[in-house]
Amino acid sequence: MEDKTKVLIVGAGFGGIALAKKLSRNKNFEVVLIDKHNYHTFQPLLYQVATGGLEPDSIAYPIRRIFRGHKNFHFRMAEVTKVLPEENTIETNIGKMDYDFLVLAMGSQSNFFNFETQKEQFMAMKTVPDALDMRSFIMQNLEKATVKMGNKHEQAIINMAIVGGGPTGVELAGSLAEMKHYVLPKDFPELDTSKLNIYLFEAAPRLLAAMSEDSSKASLKYLKKLGVHVYLNAMVSGYDGKNITLKSGEKFQSETVIWTAGVKGNVIEGINKKAIQAGNRMKVNRYNQIESHENIFAIGDVALMFTERYPKGHPQVAPTAIQHGEHLAKNLIRKMNGKQMLQFKYFDKGSMATVGRLKAVVDLPGYKFQGMFAWWVWMFVHLMSLVGFRNKVIAFFDWSYNYFTYDRPLGLIIRPFRRK
Repeated sequence: MEDKTKVLIVGAGFGGIALAKKLSRNKNFEVVLIDKHNYHTFQPLLYQVATGGLEPDSIAYPIRRIFRGHKNFHFRMAEVTKVLPEENTIETNIGKMDYDFLVLAMGSQSNFFNFETQKEQFMAMKTVPDALDMRSFIMQNLEKATVKMGNKHEQAIINMAIVGGGPTGVELAGSLAEMKHYVLPKDFPELDTSKLNIYLFEAAPRLLAAMSEDSSKASLKYLKKLGVHVYLNAMVSGYDGKNITLKSGEKFQSETVIWTAGVKGNVIEGINKKAIQAGNRMKVNRYNQIESHENIFAIGDVALMFTERYPKGHPQVAPTAIQHGEHLAKNLIRKMNGKQMLQFKYFDKGSMATVGRLKAVVDLPGYKFQGMFAWWVWMFVHLMSLVGFRNKVIAFFDWSYNYFTYDRPLGLIIRPFRRK
C-alpha cells in the first residue's frame, strides 16, 4: 500500500471510530487504528455496568468486528509512548510506526486535581475495568458489613459517596439509590439497608452545571426523592480512606468514594508543549490541526478548539468527538484532492441525563423536558447509539427485565478488587 496515504489514529473512542469508518471507505487511504484495548467502549453507560444494570459485553464491542469488510483498515493493539514529529513516526510498545497524517484521539482520564497523589483511594469510572472494580468493591463491602453488624466501622463500610454532580455523578447516584431500595433488601435481608447513606458532593451551586436551570432543579428533586443526600457548594478538601472532609469542616464516613468531578486529556510525549493548554487538552485550529504540527491532528476530548461561541472549547462529550472525526475525514479527503479544508462548526444536539426509573432530564435545542417522557427519550437515544445489533438487543432485554422486576443481575464478585 505504498501508493496510499497512511493515516494513524490513536484511540478507538467515539472520535477515532467515526474518523476510521469514513476514511477507510476511501481507496486512497490506508487507515491504522491503534488502541491499548481491542474493543470500543460506550462510556455513557459505564455506570450501569458498575451498578449491575448491564454486563460489560453490552457496552463494549470488538474493534475488528466493527471494521469487517473495510479493506483499507488495520488495527493494532498497542500503547503509544511517544510522537516523533520530525520523523513522522510514533513509538509504541510493539515498535515504531510511520505516518503521513497522525490523528490523536486518546480521550480523557479522571482529573483528581489536588488529590492526584491520593487518587488510588478513590474509585474512578473511565473504563470497563474501572466499572467492574467498582461493582466488586461495592459488593465486597456489603458482604463485609453482614459480618460486622454493630461494629463502629460498619457505617464507613456501607456508605457510598460520589464527588462531582455532573451527568455521570447524577446518573450514578440515582442508580445506587435504586439498588439500595429495590435490590439489596432482597439479596441482603440480614443487612439494615436504611443505614446505607448515599452522598453526592458538588462544589458548584447546582447540579448539572452545563445543562439548563430547569434540568438542574429537576435532577435535585429526583435524587432527594430517592433518598440521596445532596450537598451543593460542597468542596471536598480531604479524604483518608474512611473519612471525607469538606472545606466547610463537615465530615462523612465512607470507604467507597467515587470520583466524577472532572477530566483531563490524555497527552502523549513529543507534542509541542505550547500546544498543551488547560485541562491537558491540545490546542487545535478550526481544522483540528495541532499548533506547530501541520500533519498532526487532535479530535474529541483531547482537542481544545477556541471559537466565539465556545471560548473554553467544545464540551467533552461523545457528539463532539463524533462530529470532529467525521469532519476531519472529509477534510483529509479534500486535502488529498488538492482542495481547501473546511472549518469545523459544532452542532449542539443537546444534553440529557437519567436519574432513575422514569426520571430523566433532557435539554434539546429549543426544547427542555423532564420526567417519564425524557426517560424514554434518553433510553431510545442510548440504545440506538450502542455499537452492534447484539448489544442493542441485550441492553434492551436487560432494561426491560429491570423495568418490570425492579431487579438487576447484581452480586457476582468475579475478580475481588484490592486497592494498590
